[in-house]
Amino acid sequence: MEAFIQSLPKTETHLHIEGALPYDLLHDWRPEQYPANPPFRERSYRYATFPDFESILLDNALPWFTNAESYHEACKVIFARHLEQNVRYVETSFHLQVTGFINVPGPEIIDAIRSAAPAELEVRVFTGMLRSDLTGDLRPTIDELHTWEHLSGIDLHGFELMKTESGTAEVWQRLREVGKVTKCHAGEFDGAQRVREAIEELGVTRIQHGVRAIEDSEVVALAAERAVTFDMCPISNVGLQVVPSIAEHPIRKLMEAGINCTVSTDDPLCFANTINEEYTTLAAELNFTRAELAQIARNGWRVADISEDKRVAYLDEIATLEA
Repeated sequence: MEAFIQSLPKTETHLHIEGALPYDLLHDWRPEQYPANPPFRERSYRYATFPDFESILLDNALPWFTNAESYHEACKVIFARHLEQNVRYVETSFHLQVTGFINVPGPEIIDAIRSAAPAELEVRVFTGMLRSDLTGDLRPTIDELHTWEHLSGIDLHGFELMKTESGTAEVWQRLREVGKVTKCHAGEFDGAQRVREAIEELGVTRIQHGVRAIEDSEVVALAAERAVTFDMCPISNVGLQVVPSIAEHPIRKLMEAGINCTVSTDDPLCFANTINEEYTTLAAELNFTRAELAQIARNGWRVADISEDKRVAYLDEIATLEA
């Protein structure tokens, strides 16, 4: 099974670049500050709350990401490890707030990330904003995102229990009109109603997580009818106690209901996970078959921002492996 998973041409469509910082870079950089095996990276570790998780992530990531070059250096390692697992397409996002923290324009961060990608890996760069950013100091930056040439799209992330500002839908629509992809974190720490909000009010077809949509059959049906993709992160969901265990994760039920579910790592800095481990964990703990794992791989290619010729080639490659 591990050999089959390795052979699958895979995508990663839900990856926060600050949360993907390879921990060994931190340890090599400042070993006295970042011990080799911190407790939060143990597979058994559970984050008590989202703020606890966010605190650990920021405490570890922010000291590293101080300029565009630091993004480039981290991404070279991140993307090389993607290739080692036969991941050939990545959608990653950087936190929009960082542009203010380090006083580096977003386009420079985007260029630093993109220039770190090896030729064999397609990389699309998004930015992520908090639900409250629309009414804060970042509003002028948000209003110019449509002009950022190499920005693939935007994601609404952060603490889901915060209200979504009323002007968000207008911003999302403006970005879609110039070809940017809009995403939204929903159905992770709040219920199915936030998935409905993201689909019906924000107009997104890419939900990050979507786990708790399973709590409302009408929302599940809505997502299937609108051809919405759930970019899911099972190991993250367990670590953050969104679900008690992989065995109780609703990914199979959602797929059976007609939802296009992908699998990604979310924040491997905090979960010490890899794409291959996400697949092997589904096989080991949810008894996913080769056909189901191949379907997850196909689902990623269905939404990938690539030419139709490449999409067909990857889908054919997966079909050959299944035969």
